[in-house]
Amino acid sequence: MTAPRQYEEIDLDDLDVEEALALAKEGGAQVPDGSGATGGSPAVPPPSPRGGRQEHGQHNADGTAAGTAAETADGPSRAHTAKHGHHKATAWPEARALAGRAPRRPDAPVSVSLDAALGLVLAAPLAALTDLPSFDTSAMDGWAVAGPGPWDVRAEGVLAGHTEPERLTDGEAVRIATGARIPQDVTAVIRSEHGRTDEKERLHATREVVPGQDIRPRGQECRSGDPLLQRGTVITPAVLGLAAAAGYDTVSALPRPRAEVLVLGDELLTEGLPHDGLIRDALGPMLPSWLRALGADVIAVRRLGDDAEALRKALKNSDADLVVTTGGTAAGPVDHVHPTLRRIGAELLVDGVKVRPGHPMLLARTKENQHLVGLPGNPLAAVSGLLTLAEPLLRTRAGRAAPETYTLPLKETVHGHPYDTRLIPVVLREDRAVPLHYNGPAMLRGIAVADALAVVPPGGARPGQELEILDLPWATAGIGVCFT
Repeated sequence: MTAPRQYEEIDLDDLDVEEALALAKEGGAQVPDGSGATGGSPAVPPPSPRGGRQEHGQHNADGTAAGTAAETADGPSRAHTAKHGHHKATAWPEARALAGRAPRRPDAPVSVSLDAALGLVLAAPLAALTDLPSFDTSAMDGWAVAGPGPWDVRAEGVLAGHTEPERLTDGEAVRIATGARIPQDVTAVIRSEHGRTDEKERLHATREVVPGQDIRPRGQECRSGDPLLQRGTVITPAVLGLAAAAGYDTVSALPRPRAEVLVLGDELLTEGLPHDGLIRDALGPMLPSWLRALGADVIAVRRLGDDAEALRKALKNSDADLVVTTGGTAAGPVDHVHPTLRRIGAELLVDGVKVRPGHPMLLARTKENQHLVGLPGNPLAAVSGLLTLAEPLLRTRAGRAAPETYTLPLKETVHGHPYDTRLIPVVLREDRAVPLHYNGPAMLRGIAVADALAVVPPGGARPGQELEILDLPWATAGIGVCFT
């Protein structure tokens, strides 16, 4: 396991990586061209959305790295591996586990009204405050009857919400609505479609009457004090309904972690078309909604450009539980995240992850109970960083249980990095994961229509191979639930 360490000086060369064209050494695999097809020659690397700040070197369109001729012929040289310190990066599963353990203490529970509790997590078990139902009620519209029939029907009916009705005597019936209180000494309820009245207004059953039929007895669902839900339960619409029925106006819940987004880069436009070396910022519009879908309350989005002092001040003054930065995690002349974290004495927990795209991501503890996730500037690489580091950290902070892992067979061959895990967008069709095109680190076309990300092991995966699947937060829960 990679031990957390206080920030230390980093050699700029440490942030380079082994080149993925070493695949030629390991079986002569063809290199993807970024469209999903394969070819005999490497694709032209896409331009980096952060100018020269590509992900620690040049990359092909599918996220694999483009190496030198010497390295691709015989694999990365020993000198390359020793010089660039690839061992410093954390393995992908370990990085996720570290992020999930990073918070040192949960936030104190808060009392929340039911209309504001959706999506939070119960901080205490929920027990019934009353019997459910709290009195015998009719399960159907029809007649409440006493004794054997036929029955004389009273003129006044019994409606829901009214006070206790008069007792019935044998041979009597009364019209009753669903949810209405059952009069004393009632034998059963006859549904409207299972009874008829004659010319003397006497009721006759058209099928056998079973004592107790269509009556919901008091306490059928629970008795006062019965445990209903455990601590740690996510508050869904159904949970809200149960809490209300059980007598609650408020619940004890863990508050949402508060997140702040710091958008870095002088080259980013907030509107209009790219021009003169400037590009549109994709992460500023994307990250707040994504973080909300992961359970965070986004309190601010700040655009700082490439200003080291502005970044230092923003970190010093932030009271968010999680600060997310975009870009600036490499070692270029205006990549200020590492130097700024050194300046403020942050504790570095993860410095690079063996995953493509997104390996320059990092995780640091900036204050006693505040963390920073540094995302690469390439959009799909940033998504990889969110699901690798931000998701487990926010989940733990919010008191949510880890989702159960599951696998699906792959429909088509996926090429992998020779040493690192690879995350690729997929759609789920007929219990199979179908890889999507446009899955390079700077591309969003694939993830925009994806259901999930598939976890591809080093070396790639073949058709039918079972791969771990990471669901996107809105693919299973729905937009309206996730983005509350």
